[in-house]
Amino acid sequence: MNIIGMIPARMASTRFPGKPLAKINSIPMIGHVYYRCKMCALLTDVYVATCDREVFDYIESIGGKAVMTADTHERASDRCAEGMLKIEQKTGKPTDILAMIQGDEPMVYPEMITEALQPMIDDPNVMITNLLGQIASQEEFEDPNQVKVVTDLAGNALYFSREPIPSRKKYSAQVPMFKQVPIIPFRRDFLIEYNNMSQTPLEIIESVDMMRIVENGIKIRMIKTKYETHAVDTAADLHHVEELMKEDSLVRLYERA
Repeated sequence: MNIIGMIPARMASTRFPGKPLAKINSIPMIGHVYYRCKMCALLTDVYVATCDREVFDYIESIGGKAVMTADTHERASDRCAEGMLKIEQKTGKPTDILAMIQGDEPMVYPEMITEALQPMIDDPNVMITNLLGQIASQEEFEDPNQVKVVTDLAGNALYFSREPIPSRKKYSAQVPMFKQVPIIPFRRDFLIEYNNMSQTPLEIIESVDMMRIVENGIKIRMIKTKYETHAVDTAADLHHVEELMKEDSLVRLYERA
């Protein structure tokens, strides 16, 4: 099975311009993500999809693989789809599954990618999965940078929101607090089908692209991860992750690469 890991990255982040090349303990953030994704045994290959020459050049300078994409994409999945088609054209090998791994998760563990992929390997009827992470604090639950998720009893996504969901206003006990962890494998043809769908009303309102799938009545299998995640959306997040990574065991495997 040809499973491609694709890391979308662009320098023009509205909240943190230049984020992919922001250094964490002397290594650009996109480098941390790339090195760690390469450790996942289920991935046939890993690429960075970018519209920025400096990101492309950096990845190639560390012996990695990158693909240039258009600078007009509004969604990471659109960038990944273009990258996938370019790679297929170049290699002559069709993709079975494309695993989209966001470039602002510098502490991603290769086992998290395995967690997200395994249900699709086991069940050909699963078109897409997302990882589901536990929210650790009230502050994180209310943070609009964190996409919250509620699921049905079978573990499929019911709704994604930047607001705290489920509501606590009528319930006195602790509510389940989960977030989307942006490791998202798509089956190849479903990724193309998804990108051909029109944007949907709630997708636009929530600014969460997975709502396009939910609104079209397609199931997204949510997989709980046992790993803690630390996305970088701001400079403050970067400093926090920098401190955490001083004790990270995986960094030692690639910091002198």
